[in-house]
Amino acid sequence: MIDARWSISGQFSREEEVSPYGGYQVDGAMAYSAPARPYGVVDHPRAFPHVPQRRTGGPMKDHPDHLADAWSELVATARRTAADGLVVGTSGNVSVRVRDLILVTPSGVPYDRLGPSDITGVDLEGRPIIGRLRPTSELPLHLAVYRHTPATAIVHTHAPHATAVSTLVPELPPIHYMAAALGGPVRVAPYALYGSDELAAHMLDALRDRTAALLQNHGTIAYGDHLAQALDRTAQLEWMCRVWLTAVSVPGHTPSLLSPAQLDAAGERLRGYGQHGHAPA
Repeated sequence: MIDARWSISGQFSREEEVSPYGGYQVDGAMAYSAPARPYGVVDHPRAFPHVPQRRTGGPMKDHPDHLADAWSELVATARRTAADGLVVGTSGNVSVRVRDLILVTPSGVPYDRLGPSDITGVDLEGRPIIGRLRPTSELPLHLAVYRHTPATAIVHTHAPHATAVSTLVPELPPIHYMAAALGGPVRVAPYALYGSDELAAHMLDALRDRTAALLQNHGTIAYGDHLAQALDRTAQLEWMCRVWLTAVSVPGHTPSLLSPAQLDAAGERLRGYGQHGHAPA
């Protein structure tokens, strides 16, 4: 046991605070609740009881250290969405796939209070595999993306400019070439109740051939090969929405938009950009 708290970087810092969140145990395939402990007194992230089991069969192949690292990065990403103004309070959610296990932020827990023992994971059917906390209410959204795309990581936010745009147009106009980095003009999924299968279906339609979408009167969804990429795509989408809102607010002027051919050319160029093909910073 150590006396610690995660910082924004996912590392530990000394800080005394008490929280009802914490602790989990896994016994074979069954996850069950462990008594809450004071926040500031948590298990070291590498001190998991043992490797968890899938409900559907054999043991997980992932070493506990791998899961601890993935959870640490997930928490750091969730905190980054709050620090960057992409979410307020406990809104939004983040997930990452580790083989057939989906690690996901729990429902209603402030990101700055999440620690190593709050790890929460489900299988691709949404059945709890690891942890004692209830997963995000938007779990159907995340599971739908993992089932139908090659996503390894997902970031969902209530970014203000993106949410505003979602109420105005059925698709974000191609105001900037970075739309090509998301697969093309970003579509708006029609409104449906949060956490519903209907919303997940609308989202999948909007994500067709795209890596990000707007959710009408709701927010954003973006996925990637890793958490940093999913977060970057979210930030790029929010920035483009802000640019478009700024441009259309100028009286007597209509913003110039990029043609499909121009976006295609930008997409080709972006594929070879940077040290490893990353999009411009």
